[in-house]
Amino acid sequence: MGKLFNKLQEDIRFTEGLKACMNCGICTAICPAADFFDYDPRIVVDIVQSRNDDEILDLLKGNTIWYCGQCMSCKTRCPRGNVPGLIINALRELSQEMGYFTESEQGRQQLAIKRTVGQNILKYGYCIVPEEVTYEDHPEQGPIWEWLLKNYKIISDKLGGNYKGNGSGGLRKISEKTMNELENIFEITGGNDRFDKIEHYSGIKAEELGFDFKKDKKDEYFYFVYNGK
Repeated sequence: MGKLFNKLQEDIRFTEGLKACMNCGICTAICPAADFFDYDPRIVVDIVQSRNDDEILDLLKGNTIWYCGQCMSCKTRCPRGNVPGLIINALRELSQEMGYFTESEQGRQQLAIKRTVGQNILKYGYCIVPEEVTYEDHPEQGPIWEWLLKNYKIISDKLGGNYKGNGSGGLRKISEKTMNELENIFEITGGNDRFDKIEHYSGIKAEELGFDFKKDKKDEYFYFVYNGK
């Protein structure tokens, strides 16, 4: 009993987020995610507070911890000063650290987030850039998006966006100095190591399921998790 709980206690977000839950349910009442998913922050906090390894393991392997939107509404309401959103952060990191995230549909999608938003930051300096939101991957954008992608530079200039240009403006080119600083931040804070772990454990799961897997590429397994399987 408590081994996984002890690992969670190594994360300052966990120790800051868990005070003494009395199971009042105010966090669930204010939680937007609870309205749309099978998600109850009160139950999550109750489970980790019990220090029951079997139940904590179920959280690490399940979908539940990936439903939180990190709005931190829970922080503003808890009468005991608990922050379920921070506890969720610690659970997510432990799940990634131990490879348990690949056991659930929502957890496996961490690979898709890493290969899109995560890699975009290190490649462009932005979370989202138009050319990465391809029409093939995002048909929900409609056929007009295909035209917009081909003409985005012209449209951006007309709207004062300065797309990939020097100086100020939306989606301007990020300087080499700033890009190097971003890379250093990811390296020093462990972001690059986290990315490597996501790739490593995803590769193991891809082989287990019989999917093609190529590190950092949009391969067969990427589209498997991207499409919510």
